[in-house]
Amino acid sequence: MAIVAGIDSSTNRTRIVACDTDTGAVLRSGKAPHPVPEDQDLRAGEADPQVWLHSLGDAAAGGLLEGVRAIGVSAQQHGMIGLDAGGVQVRPAILWHDPRSSGAAAELLEAFGGPAAWTAAIGAVPSPAYTIAKLRWLAEFEPANARRVAEVLLPHDWLVWQLLGHPKRRTTDRGDASGTGYWSPITGEYRQDLVELALGHGLKLPHVLGPAEPAGHTPEGLLISAGTGDNMAAALGLGLGPGDAVVSLGSAGTIFAVHEEAVVDASGLVSSFADASGRHLPMVATLNAAQVLRSTAAMLGMDLDGLSDLAQHSSPGAYGLVLLPYLDGERTPALPHAAGTLTGLRAQAMTPQHLARAAIEGMLCNIADALDVLRAQGVGIKRVFLLGTAGRLPAVRHIAPMLFGVPVVVPPPGAHAARGAARQAAWALAGTPEPPEWELPDAETVEPEGEQDLAIGSAVRQQYRAARDQIHPEAASA
Repeated sequence: MAIVAGIDSSTNRTRIVACDTDTGAVLRSGKAPHPVPEDQDLRAGEADPQVWLHSLGDAAAGGLLEGVRAIGVSAQQHGMIGLDAGGVQVRPAILWHDPRSSGAAAELLEAFGGPAAWTAAIGAVPSPAYTIAKLRWLAEFEPANARRVAEVLLPHDWLVWQLLGHPKRRTTDRGDASGTGYWSPITGEYRQDLVELALGHGLKLPHVLGPAEPAGHTPEGLLISAGTGDNMAAALGLGLGPGDAVVSLGSAGTIFAVHEEAVVDASGLVSSFADASGRHLPMVATLNAAQVLRSTAAMLGMDLDGLSDLAQHSSPGAYGLVLLPYLDGERTPALPHAAGTLTGLRAQAMTPQHLARAAIEGMLCNIADALDVLRAQGVGIKRVFLLGTAGRLPAVRHIAPMLFGVPVVVPPPGAHAARGAARQAAWALAGTPEPPEWELPDAETVEPEGEQDLAIGSAVRQQYRAARDQIHPEAASA
């Protein structure tokens, strides 16, 4: 047995797990928040990368990394850390969730010829989160800084570079590179023409490592694997393979699946990412997920557990009550100016339990529609992993398999991205063609109970679809 470690540096904290290379069992773990320097007044979407190192050190306290032979790094995707020609940081990092790049993303969309041109080039329409939109914003609003930027690192690239002691060669991996907007998962190559379109000049860009290729060794001889973005690391940590999809129920919904080929969706609904295993990770997103349940629970004067319990006292179809969950507009389907709609109001349906059921069914029907968007692009989905607090609610676990039409796996809460980074480290240490087989402990699989459940799910989705298409006929083809 050897020990490897996985580091996941998210927006707000660092998590570290030390794992057994043979089984994947988590032997030790730690976490620490990212400190905010008192002498800096950074926007919510900016950070001094040095705080990530401080947080990493705090999370590793108490000998957590003792005996570790290799480390993998996962981090938030899409960030931008600009360095000058001497490797000096030009300005604070701009993070994925910073909204300032919205106008820049729209400008880039038009400048390159629209969604079809972008998806043909990089498999996606760059959103404001993408690194390329941040470059465009920098060129417009901080031109002096833009002229100084000679290379750009993503958060995981920067952390790997720090751990290795600042080598001349900078590295990244294909998964994280596919979220920049200037590396194509279709061709496996950078698009310097897109960098120049955004920034006004070319950049020195990190070398893209293969999935099991080490980034190097620390001065102490510790192997550092390629690292990757957080979604890609989570896929590794969960042990996903072709036919597996993930539905992550945060306030918004993130839906992705493992696929053998890059997906090119001219509509732009599907973003074609690479994964950390040599395959691909096509992704769709919804603007509304767990927040639909939280808002409904608040309206009924209860918490999520109460909403779940109430929904189980209703019946499939919620007595005809349908909630179209577009509380903040919607991205999938493309209804940016829509609002939520409650329809099918009849005297018998106007009860708290039917409203609770309609909220859960509406949210999950919207997610099921997003899964169908992936299926329409040839992505096979035989099993869905359900993540997030909302995914562990009993009513959601019961209803989801009916509506998705496939078994649903509900893993226990855990540092899946950090475990995936550790699995990558074990892979790089072993040098094998495929990553080590690690079991996912304590996961619960809920399957549709035969043809009856599938028929019920189909009827609920048809009721939802009829309401959606009547009120939003433009979404009928989604």
